[in-house]
Amino acid sequence: MQTIRYELIDAAGGKVAQITFDEAHSPVNTMCRQWQDDLAEVTAKVLADRAQLKGIVLASAKSSFFAGADLKATMRLTPDDAPAVFAEIERMKKQFRTLETLGIPVVACLNGAALGGGWEVALVAHYRIAVADPKIQFGLPEVTLGLMPGATGVTKMTRLLGLLGAQPYILEGKLFNPAEALELQLVHELVATPDQLLPAALARIAAHPQAVQPWDDKNYKMPGGTPANPKIAGALTVAPAMLKKTTRGRYPAPEAALAAMAEGALVDYDTALRIESRYLARLMTTPVARNMINTFFFDMNAIKSGKSRPAGAPRFKPQKVGILGAGMMGAGIAWSQASRGIATVLKDVSVEKAEAGKAYSAKLTQARVDKGRMTAEAQQALLARITPTASAADLAGCDLIIEAVFENRELKAKVTQEAEPQLAPGGFFASNTSTLPISGLATASAKPEKFVGIHFFSPVDKMKLVEIIRGKQTDDETVARAFDYVQALGKVPIVVNDSRGFYTSRTFGTFVMEGAAMLGEGIPAAVIENAAMQAGLPVGPLAVLDETALTLSVHVMEQTRADYAAEGKTYTATPGELLVERMVKELNRPGRAGGGGFYDYPTGAKKHLWPELRTLFEKPDAPWNVQEIQDRLLYRQAVETARCLSEGVLTSTHDANIGSIFGIGFPAWTGGAMQFIYGMGVDNFLRRADELAARHGAGFAVDAKVREAIEKFRPVY
Repeated sequence: MQTIRYELIDAAGGKVAQITFDEAHSPVNTMCRQWQDDLAEVTAKVLADRAQLKGIVLASAKSSFFAGADLKATMRLTPDDAPAVFAEIERMKKQFRTLETLGIPVVACLNGAALGGGWEVALVAHYRIAVADPKIQFGLPEVTLGLMPGATGVTKMTRLLGLLGAQPYILEGKLFNPAEALELQLVHELVATPDQLLPAALARIAAHPQAVQPWDDKNYKMPGGTPANPKIAGALTVAPAMLKKTTRGRYPAPEAALAAMAEGALVDYDTALRIESRYLARLMTTPVARNMINTFFFDMNAIKSGKSRPAGAPRFKPQKVGILGAGMMGAGIAWSQASRGIATVLKDVSVEKAEAGKAYSAKLTQARVDKGRMTAEAQQALLARITPTASAADLAGCDLIIEAVFENRELKAKVTQEAEPQLAPGGFFASNTSTLPISGLATASAKPEKFVGIHFFSPVDKMKLVEIIRGKQTDDETVARAFDYVQALGKVPIVVNDSRGFYTSRTFGTFVMEGAAMLGEGIPAAVIENAAMQAGLPVGPLAVLDETALTLSVHVMEQTRADYAAEGKTYTATPGELLVERMVKELNRPGRAGGGGFYDYPTGAKKHLWPELRTLFEKPDAPWNVQEIQDRLLYRQAVETARCLSEGVLTSTHDANIGSIFGIGFPAWTGGAMQFIYGMGVDNFLRRADELAARHGAGFAVDAKVREAIEKFRPVY
């Protein structure tokens, strides 16, 4: 066997079979095809030795217990493979069922993480012992990858926790550590160190020579009751509607998991397992599963492992970081740093403004203290790491200084030249600009090779993505240090090359301006907003424009016009940009912060679309359909993303996919803007883009160079 070791250990009155998972040439154990074959072989060995066995121990030779399914194999599946997938799942479950129904105790020694299929392997055991390390994670995160637990996970967790109790762990993929598992009675014993696992397992087997799973006990009752219970029946009646409100019908996995839970609870255990297998086999062969696995597993791991980080540069650990500007962005960055133990100097034009920026961290920490999630001492220690000041001298010795002032080139140049001399030897400078080209801003720097863009998203305390922008002169070491800094904050870095708007702002602009253009064509605002949300976008384009301020969009357009003019060129505004400019300059609707934009914001009441939009823009005879609106919003962003790849603004699909989802809210079910193209099928995508270009303009046009980039970056599994 290549993935499992089998040995017999002497025990009181007989032998104990130790099954050790140890996949060759892999840092983790997975349910690869070889493992499935080895599982059948090891089960046969157990059956042959049954007469002398007193128990079975499940263990791992890796630092984690078991990682789960072989997702690369899943990426190669098509709908035609569903019957074979079903048979494969059933074969694996047959081995699990054999091991747990021998009448002797099976004990799992959980030395590390057991996630997805790994947790399902642990659930084969009657008794689970874990190392008491709060960093270890258990659970079933399959739903976050477009799948559901199908190797007994749905059936067993429902029978262990009940239909209502199991929902967060199955439908939301909620994870838990060993202490939480003990409280839930999903783990039965904790030990201090891994070397205590086996002795504890052998002691358990000696003390309890017989074992059955709870659901095999003739007195078993499902916690909370089955769907026959009126309370459970009532909850199940509304659950699908509540789920649909969250998924908008775009994510089949949670709906399939809920169906498997409810249907499985109505039948015997073995029938429930078959129901679960059928749902999983169908899900594993869907485009949504492939999209989500590609991005949330493979692309995210590529970023976490530093695929976008220049190689060779030593690791950088920030000790002291300065921030220029204590407004919303600066205050958010200060919080992110201080909460990760980084000494922070927060500078503004006055101490009062800097103190107001620090107060944001006080507000966030106080909410945690009030909920018991943070001690008062930890709060004070965090706040003590933030030094508010109006003096540039206090920045002396900073490893990194980030300017987060208003989007004005002259102001940014002024603060750069004032603060840069205070950097520690070897330090570097960053701009938090969201649109202005970094190479231009770097001309104000004495060391443009040590100048980089670090673009945070608002609100900083909630948004995980950070866009690192390499200027024309930025060196590899500076990009690598920026990457390490972002990871030190616990955030997700993507790396892009310099251009106007970089990747995220540029592509985000196409989304909101396409929405504004449709309003200008006479399509009702409510239709545009609802169609966007039904497509899986977090909010509609008009609502987003209001939140980010229409005045900001106009300011960016005016700056672009000025820059074009300086180069002797003329900037041609899009129909959407012209409509937004009219909203601000003619109709005096600056956005939410200015009192109202596309929406009104009555005090103490819910926001609503500005009634005048109907009179000003709506045309009763304007043709529209929901699919066309959704395609325009999604395809426009995907085309722009492909253009960024062809121009070298983006250099990888993992940065494109993760950046589009976490930075601009591209729907997760698509797997991101580039995976949307590959998931649709490149030929299908190009055909539809051509149709949209013919009807709605050059924004959808895909030229030969862009088509070449789409093909060049197509992932292979």
